[in-house]
Amino acid sequence: MTARGWFLFSLMGVLWGIPYLMIKVAVDGGLSASAVVFARCAVGAALLLPFAVRQGNLTGVVRAHWRPMLAFACIEIVGPWWTLTDAERHLSSSTAGLLIAGVPIVGVLLARFFGDTERLGARRTAGLALGLGGVAVLTVPHLTGGDARSLTEMLVTVIGYATAPLIMARWLKQVPTLQLIAPCLLFAAVVYAPAAVMGRPDGLPSAEVLASLAGLGVVCTALAFVVFLELIREAGPTRAVVFTYVNPAVAVTAGVLLLDEELTAGVVAAFALILLGSFLATAAPGASGRTRRVRPVAWSARQTSRADGRVEVLADLPEERPGSTGQGGG
Repeated sequence: MTARGWFLFSLMGVLWGIPYLMIKVAVDGGLSASAVVFARCAVGAALLLPFAVRQGNLTGVVRAHWRPMLAFACIEIVGPWWTLTDAERHLSSSTAGLLIAGVPIVGVLLARFFGDTERLGARRTAGLALGLGGVAVLTVPHLTGGDARSLTEMLVTVIGYATAPLIMARWLKQVPTLQLIAPCLLFAAVVYAPAAVMGRPDGLPSAEVLASLAGLGVVCTALAFVVFLELIREAGPTRAVVFTYVNPAVAVTAGVLLLDEELTAGVVAAFALILLGSFLATAAPGASGRTRRVRPVAWSARQTSRADGRVEVLADLPEERPGSTGQGGG
């Protein structure tokens, strides 16, 4: 990865490691999941839309790509942000952050449905197993009562976060970053506006809750999405989401230090398994795959006489033999 890629990677680890803390503060402060998502999207859209319009032809871009943009908005924002926010009414911010660390693992599996024929190999398969084991360690104690619903919501969030980058990389890679994310945020804000109004609190939220909403909108949405889409373009969709290796550490640290959440042995074990599993599952192809060599193609020439007496030299190219392709394989 380039120096720019590593910078974006490190920045994303922090920018999307702290939303869990802010979401937890907001929902514990009495706001509904719809209100939190609406505020987050509305602030992000308000900040980014003027710049997207300034780039020109925003309407034309939306008309040309509205189908994949709609899919991206629903799968990355509309669905996952609500399920994540609602889940944190019952789960700690640390647990939510750890579960999101399974995104790279799910991304590897989903990539195969999007045409990725790269061999998994023993190393990556072991990584998938370790990561899923870490998720099991984390979730089994919560499989009763309201937590079961929250865990299902987190699964929806993980699948959405793993799928959206694949959509972006395949159908939206040529769309400018601002002209992609600003309309998507605006669409999500419009979707949640009615529910946010109906579920608004009776009084003005506390300063702590308002600060959390501002942080979600400005830092974790507007800034983070610009960085995220640039990272996808730089590193590709599968490895772009590997920044979620860092997210759990940030989420757990913030939860323990600022919300007095408990750091248990199970949390530590789950974090270690998910981290190692994600690292192995997203290993570079060269780690387990084979690279085909390019075999030289022999050329031969033969002479033939034309009716006008001239001699013409013709080149014969033999049929391509198996294994002569220059593409890497696994």
